[in-house]
Amino acid sequence: MGIVVLTMKASVIEMFLVLLATGIHSNKDMTKKIKRPKLTVPQINCDVKAGKIINPEFVVKCPAGCQDPKYHVYGTDIYASYSSVCGAAIHSGVLDNSGGKILVRKVAGQSGYKGSYSNGVQSLSLPRWRESFIVSEGKPQRGVTYPSALTYSSSKSPAAKTDEATKAYQKPPVPGTTAQPVTLTQVTGATATGAAHASLPKPSPSAGSTSSSLRPQPVGLRSGELDLWATSTYTSGQNSPHADPGIQSQNSPRAAFQKPAGAQVSPDCKIDLSFVIDGSSSIGKRRFRIQKQFLADVAQALDIGPAGPLMGIVQYGDNPSAQFNLRTHMNSRDLRTAIEKITQRGGLSNAGRAISFVTKNFFSKANGNRGSAPNVAVVIVDGWPTDKVEEASRFARESGINIFFITVEGATENEKQYVVEPNFSHKAVCRTNGFYSLNVQSWFSLHKTVQALVKRVCDTDRLACSKTCLNSADIGFVIDGSSSVGTGNFRTVLQFVANLSKEFEISDIDTRIGAVQYTYEQRLEFGFDDYNTKSDILNAIKRVGYWSGGTSTGAAINYALEQLFKKSKPNKRKLMILITDGRSYDDVRIPAMVAHHKGVITYAIGVAWAAQDELEVIATHPAKDHSFFVDEFDNLYKFVPKVIQNICTEFNSQPRN
Repeated sequence: MGIVVLTMKASVIEMFLVLLATGIHSNKDMTKKIKRPKLTVPQINCDVKAGKIINPEFVVKCPAGCQDPKYHVYGTDIYASYSSVCGAAIHSGVLDNSGGKILVRKVAGQSGYKGSYSNGVQSLSLPRWRESFIVSEGKPQRGVTYPSALTYSSSKSPAAKTDEATKAYQKPPVPGTTAQPVTLTQVTGATATGAAHASLPKPSPSAGSTSSSLRPQPVGLRSGELDLWATSTYTSGQNSPHADPGIQSQNSPRAAFQKPAGAQVSPDCKIDLSFVIDGSSSIGKRRFRIQKQFLADVAQALDIGPAGPLMGIVQYGDNPSAQFNLRTHMNSRDLRTAIEKITQRGGLSNAGRAISFVTKNFFSKANGNRGSAPNVAVVIVDGWPTDKVEEASRFARESGINIFFITVEGATENEKQYVVEPNFSHKAVCRTNGFYSLNVQSWFSLHKTVQALVKRVCDTDRLACSKTCLNSADIGFVIDGSSSVGTGNFRTVLQFVANLSKEFEISDIDTRIGAVQYTYEQRLEFGFDDYNTKSDILNAIKRVGYWSGGTSTGAAINYALEQLFKKSKPNKRKLMILITDGRSYDDVRIPAMVAHHKGVITYAIGVAWAAQDELEVIATHPAKDHSFFVDEFDNLYKFVPKVIQNICTEFNSQPRN
């Protein structure tokens, strides 16, 4: 009996132990079940910019290969949201080129971003930007929930169509709190206001309160500048104690446009004008509207028309785009209406790229360029460009475009470290004498420059860059007609003269051509005033008859100075192109010195038996750029491009003051 009881007790104990073990396993399984699920980390591409991601804080995985220079990064340690997220992570040292997880946190914008080289990535400098971010190792912080899927902003510009819905996002959370999933709401923009008035309407409160964060806006305030971004309601005119008196509300008398005081346009003002306007993100919506109002004021003041000024507009951000060309709108009213409809592009402030675009594409016959009117480009830049302008501007000047620069709210002393190209305005303008540059301290003072700008662009006598190497000279050909040349070779020389003449823009106000033939004696074939079209000049060259005789080159130079260049216009460059096939019977030194002293630029071209030492004496210094020798008459044509190139190189090397 005792044995049976003991056996039962053992069975009970055994069952208890089994149940206990089962419970422990069950608790372990429950523990496993309630364990927090593993974080799903979204993956992004190398080209994704932080500004495109709405979430204020997130963990992402970068792929390999983001060290490529095509993924642009702006700043050091704190990066502008226009940067590649993964590129910034490599620059900061958080990742290498093999990729991996990173933690990204949005922070406030900076007044400037300094570029640097780090970890194989060259970051760039950038002016003020509304939003920044910092990158750290991809370890989630306790108590913070990170999104498993990112929310991206629309690819369209916030300034796209005003009746289009845009996405809004919440403010970044206070540090240490949970980053709540972003709630997307649809916010309807303000409807477009009619274009009946020249004074462009100001943004309504509804437009101002609409989220504009699809592209960053500026927050880097310059010294003494009001924080105009702190309120969503636009206040102007007498309603604001801080407003500039020139920025008035729609209810002010200026809403029905009055021509800016004193902006009197000469009735002879005839220019082909391109405004190159800043549409970058850094300018912001409000300043962009002020810029458009300025354009409307200028359009009204100029009195646009086919017999007077014509105006087109190019807007630039990352890349330039023509809003409309010279022939699109042929009166001020239509032009103002078109200006009102311009929407902001956003992006960087690549003014140099815009100037190149204008030079290559804007001033063409197809776009309304009249040829008889000076070409003028007025570049407006907020702060400073994000690319270099010097090379693009030089090419524009060489193409006959008068570059004006309006710099608004230029860099302060503290901000100059962020400027990509110091003295960019000085390097860009047509001349560095102050006539082509306007510096405006505040966007709210821009309207005050209308009068000065209109007066300057219409002062065609001072538009120095309208003159190029091809349209600004009086060219006198001095042609050897001696017996050693022969009839056949003389016709070859005339063909060479014609080929050179074809390269120039010929008219009574552009390049003019004259010709002298000489032997022992001299003969004026035609003067500068005789023909003023290219076809007439070419026909006149063709009619020149071969004279035959000796070779008195010195006397021919004196004759050309007296009969041709004495009648040259004061504002013309004087070019003498002398062609000879032998040594002169008389002295050439003194006549050549007189020519040089009188400012006549002399090119000496020798053929066959010409004396090269004599050519160098005749030629303007340096002789290597102004004297040429060819062994046969039939090879003369090969020197046409070289002569033209040297003429233009010399012209473009003149001081710009």
